[in-house]
Amino acid sequence: MSIRWSYHVAEIKVQMFGRSVTERVQEELTRLGQQGWELVSMSHAEAMDAVRLVLKKPA
Repeated sequence: MSIRWSYHVAEIKVQMFGRSVTERVQEELTRLGQQGWELVSMSHAEAMDAVRLVLKKPA
C-alpha cells in the first residue's frame, strides 16, 4: 500500500524591521514540525522575495 501525503506551503515574507528571516524560518519549521510536517523543499529566489517552505505529512 502506498502512502498518501498532505502538502503545505508556508511563505515567510521579508521584513525590514524585526526578527531576521532565519529566525522566523526556524520558528515556523519548529512549529510545523511539532504538528507532524516535514520539510521537502525551500526556495528563496531573490533578496526581497519571500522564503517558501514546502512541507508534507502522511494524510
